[in-house]
Amino acid sequence: MPRLAANALRDRQYFGIVGTMTNTDAVTALAALAQDSRLAIFRLLVQSAPAGLTVGLIAEQLQLPAPTLSFHLKTLTHAGLVNTTQEGRFVRCHAALDRIDALLGFLTDNCCGGHPEICKPQP
Repeated sequence: MPRLAANALRDRQYFGIVGTMTNTDAVTALAALAQDSRLAIFRLLVQSAPAGLTVGLIAEQLQLPAPTLSFHLKTLTHAGLVNTTQEGRFVRCHAALDRIDALLGFLTDNCCGGHPEICKPQP
């Protein structure tokens, strides 16, 4: 395994991050989060993990009209940041925490010149 790839793998393991992400994946995810309503939706879903929230509860809590929320959820789902499940008449949304872990891993690859122990906060 090339030295850079070995360091990246070690860093991900050090930070407890799993999964991989490409430049295109990262740009898509960051673009999806670079909008106030979508960021608010994602943060709300992270707070409600692992149970998630129904679309109706998200709309109610963020005071977003249904068509607007639908548009934003589609963007977040396309970026792989939100997963949905059908529960009878309701759609439940969940933050894709593994995907955000992969994004964080991608952003911190080779952090601190290959010395992740410098970057990791001490408990």
